[in-house]
Formats: sequence, C-alpha cells, structure tokens
Amino acid sequence: MSDETLSVKAIRPDQEVMTKQRLPYFVGISGNTVGAAGLSMHVVVIPPGARAEPHIHVGYETGIYVLEGSVRTRWGEGLEHETVSRAGDFLFVPPGVPHEAINLSATEPARAVVARNHPAEQDLVEPYAPDAGT
Repeated sequence: MSDETLSVKAIRPDQEVMTKQRLPYFVGISGNTVGAAGLSMHVVVIPPGARAEPHIHVGYETGIYVLEGSVRTRWGEGLEHETVSRAGDFLFVPPGVPHEAINLSATEPARAVVARNHPAEQDLVEPYAPDAGT
C-alpha cells in the first residue's frame, strides 16, 4: 500500500448537498472524499416540519445517531410502522426497508449523523411509493 492509502484524513463538511431523499446532507466520509472502500458518514439536517421522500437503501445498512431534535421514522411496505428518535438515540435501518423521516418540530431543525456500510450510498438510494390509501 502507498503512504496515501495509509494516511489519516480529516474532513470538515462546509457545503450542503441535496440528496435523493430531498434532505440536505453535509458530506463527510465517502469514497469520493477520502477514498473509503466500505463506509460513508455524513450529517443530515431535517428542516423544521420537513420530511424525507420515502425511499429504500439497496444493499447496505444504515446507522443513525440523532444529535438534536425529534424525528418520526415511518417504515414498512405501506409505511405503517413508526418509531420516534430523539437526541441521544441510535436508529438502525436494514437494507431494502422502505422508510421516511419526519422532523416533529415546526420551529427547530433535527440533525443526525448517518453512517452506512457503502462508500457511495447515494448511488444506491431508490425512491419508494407506498401503496395508495396509506
């Protein structure tokens, strides 16, 4: 391995990008930023009253740590299940599970660290349309 491959790299995300989920991310660790081979890690901000578009992650697991705010995550074929995560909570999303995240505050953003076992996770996010009537 070269010295570059073995070097430690610091990243300070300073520019938000809009994701396929329609939420702003601050990109940290990824294949593009540091040459990661099996990991991505970012900060997501859910604006007051906002929600992610329903979606699935194809072939990778997602771990989320809520830094601030309260977020309702709806999941399942018709998004019929839900859990609420608050600052200090971890959330695990298995591959292929349809879900959406909703900020429960109308006045404050929710922020979380998102880690995935894939270096280019946005390439494998697919929109999900739950069955009508849900």
